[in-house]
Amino acid sequence: MRAFRVELGSASHDVYVGAGLLDELGRLALDAGIKPGRVAIVTDSTVGPLYGERATASLRNADFKPVTITIPAGEASKSLEVLGTVYDRMTEAELDRASTVFALGGGVVGDLAGFAAASYLRGLAIVQVPTTMVAQVDSALGGKTAINHQLAKNLIGAFHQPRLIVADVATLATLPEREFREGLSEVIKYGAIMDAPMIGDLERDLDAILARNGAALEAVVARSLEHKAAVVSADEREDGLRKILNFGHTVGHAIEASAGYGNYLHGEAIAIGIVAALQLSVNYAGLSADQASPIKELLERAGLPTKMPEQWNRAEFIRALRLDKKRRYDFVEFVLLDRLGHAFTQKLQFEQIVASLI
Repeated sequence: MRAFRVELGSASHDVYVGAGLLDELGRLALDAGIKPGRVAIVTDSTVGPLYGERATASLRNADFKPVTITIPAGEASKSLEVLGTVYDRMTEAELDRASTVFALGGGVVGDLAGFAAASYLRGLAIVQVPTTMVAQVDSALGGKTAINHQLAKNLIGAFHQPRLIVADVATLATLPEREFREGLSEVIKYGAIMDAPMIGDLERDLDAILARNGAALEAVVARSLEHKAAVVSADEREDGLRKILNFGHTVGHAIEASAGYGNYLHGEAIAIGIVAALQLSVNYAGLSADQASPIKELLERAGLPTKMPEQWNRAEFIRALRLDKKRRYDFVEFVLLDRLGHAFTQKLQFEQIVASLI
């Protein structure tokens, strides 16, 4: 097991990464200062049948009284309608302000449950228990919670830091291959923006990671989260440094929205966005093609898409791009690389971004 602390003043919290941690969830929650009592486990229709009973048993053994709230699996659940259903179940369970919400699942569950916790009774504690690669290496940490608007991804949300993160890498064993591989785009991102040696390490270890070797998974999940924790600790609200974590995400989110949520998995869209950001970095930031190519090659080895969708709808893509949260008037604060391992933001016009994709 690997453990470290995210330093955020009064919102500081511990992160645990390892195999078999789901059975320790109750104990780790008590160690984090979460008081026993009525709590909610928010999960989805895929993860619940696999891991719901173990999470429930662990919490009950620590004198918690959990009630399970199950949402449909998939990106479509990040909606006002499903959020309303979660509020209904939380009300029926008689949660109070001392209650805690445990988000057991992938990024959709973490985002939705986190936003429900942030807004219900003006804020309940949230514990993130990620079970997918994307969530374990990225979305569970940082306090970003949100639901989607029909025109743009994550348009409605709040910052709400978790009290605890418990990433059981053993849960990745049941993840479908496509969903496992999509998370690798976020891992590769960290090497691109802040840890150049990580690219070489990933080239060496990718086969073990794809084989879901336990030690390799624990190492790569912990390394990714430690990088994100360093950035979030320095810039919790994305006023400056944290913007680099959006590398590949401006184009990626626009692809997700314009192609219809669910047609591309998040990590697949981000992989395409990373390649677009590499090309823009070559065009406008001085990144050499020799430094860009290993990143693209890693994405391809991981089985991720690197080209825009065939017959992509340019008008819908631009419409989604204009709703990006980093938009300022007629330009976007776009994350670029001037060298491998170093990212920064630069203002780019929509036309410059689109031109790089054609």
